[in-house]
Amino acid sequence: MNRKLIIGTRGSQLAMWQANHIKDRLAAAGIDSELKVIKTQGDIIQHLRLDKLEGKGFFTKELEEELLSSTIDLAVHSHKDLPTVNPPGLIIAAVSERESPAELLIVLKDCVDIKKRLSLKHNATVGTSSNRRKAQLLSLRPDLEFDDLRGNLQTRIQKLRDENYDAIILAKAGVERIDMDLSEFYVEEIPPVELIPAPAQGVLAIQIRESDQELYEALQVIHNKEVAEVIAVERKVLNLFDAGCHAPLGCYCRKSEGKYEAWTSVADTSDEFPDRLYIQRDSTEGMAEEIFAKFAKDRKLPSSIFISRDIDENTYFARAMAKHNIQLDARSLIRIYPIINKLDPFILKHVDWVFFASRNGIDHFFSLDPQLRKHTRIGVVGRGSEEALRKYDRVADFSGDDFGIHTDEIGLEFAKIANGQTVLFPRAKDSLETIQKAMSADTKIIDMPVYETVLDENVASTTAEVLIFTSPSNVEAYFIDNLIEPGQQIISIGKSTGAKIAEMGLPYVTPYSPDEIGLTEAVFGLKY
Repeated sequence: MNRKLIIGTRGSQLAMWQANHIKDRLAAAGIDSELKVIKTQGDIIQHLRLDKLEGKGFFTKELEEELLSSTIDLAVHSHKDLPTVNPPGLIIAAVSERESPAELLIVLKDCVDIKKRLSLKHNATVGTSSNRRKAQLLSLRPDLEFDDLRGNLQTRIQKLRDENYDAIILAKAGVERIDMDLSEFYVEEIPPVELIPAPAQGVLAIQIRESDQELYEALQVIHNKEVAEVIAVERKVLNLFDAGCHAPLGCYCRKSEGKYEAWTSVADTSDEFPDRLYIQRDSTEGMAEEIFAKFAKDRKLPSSIFISRDIDENTYFARAMAKHNIQLDARSLIRIYPIINKLDPFILKHVDWVFFASRNGIDHFFSLDPQLRKHTRIGVVGRGSEEALRKYDRVADFSGDDFGIHTDEIGLEFAKIANGQTVLFPRAKDSLETIQKAMSADTKIIDMPVYETVLDENVASTTAEVLIFTSPSNVEAYFIDNLIEPGQQIISIGKSTGAKIAEMGLPYVTPYSPDEIGLTEAVFGLKY
């Protein structure tokens, strides 16, 4: 281009970083530009909650007005702040790469309790003005209290430092963009598949006049088409619900191994337990519409569920089912017995990692009062095991939830980290040992069966519409004397459980994650 562009931006440190990032990308493409700082309604009005401000786009409206009046050529926005419909005459010409859409829970160190989910003490006060975050955090920790939190990132951190809150929650992307030092706090990262982010979180949007075709063409050199494809699903969901950025709605879509995955969380208010959905499809076409249809008020859900595990009424899964008056028949069909009653302390002195593939493995191992070295690290297969580990004052150093749904994929990732080290595997007798098989020849494996399962006899059948099996042994115990009833659907936790169901020629659904959140998503995603 033979003209110097004017980039409109808000004046906060984060907004300036974002605008300068785009300025540098343009410069690398041979396009000269300069910044113009513009104050928005959201910057000026700091005493009101975001959902109390009039209309939508209160962080973007003034920038858009300057675009329309041609005093700037393009505006750089956090894409999640933009309404889903552009004002007449404006378009999104390009989007950036996606930085992490995860959330960071930033906690005062004397308010940490790692035995609790999210490592936050009981009845803690969390600072946030996001109804989406409130609804999802309350579903995980109903004891939490919330106070509104406004201001730029530095202001929010200072309010935490002044102990106005026990913790605050911020988008990881913003914190990383300005390289904020959080070393004085305890920081818990919450992945986007657990606390579902705002649509387009972690992405920058470049907005221009629709008539400026020359600029549109020039910007394609920095446009990320792959990111645009997945966030289009998220923003279409937001549009279909006719929700703004203050709505208790989260949606996250990504492409993984050629498939498109999407997680969605929706509540009517910040105090309501949100409904969650996970779907996987071959293309993004129609994904948003399918997601929206799943949340219809008149959609059919099962009236009853059998699960082969005892369930406390205060757990996430039980509360999610109670919201829709779904009756639970929860009972384990197996008995679990310890195999060993004493650990050899010499073995533990040479262990670099302990890896757990189940909650039972954790409980039986720690019942032996293991004296682990201070620097021994712990790996777990997923979120359910992470929570079980917290009871013993330990936080996982590796979690399979960060890497994928399939245990063999998790094994490959863990093998890279543990390569050449010594790994102890406390496990069930006769387990599949999928993680162990993925280890390299340079890794020393210490195999330790710590419990075994015995099938119950004369298991009563169930007329529940959905059957959830939590282990291969439970599948085996149920189908010794019982058959599937017409219309019953099956959900399997884990690959080995699914393999046992498949041996019987029965169809089943596998949750994304083998924990209570994953189960809830699977139930909500069933087809009727």
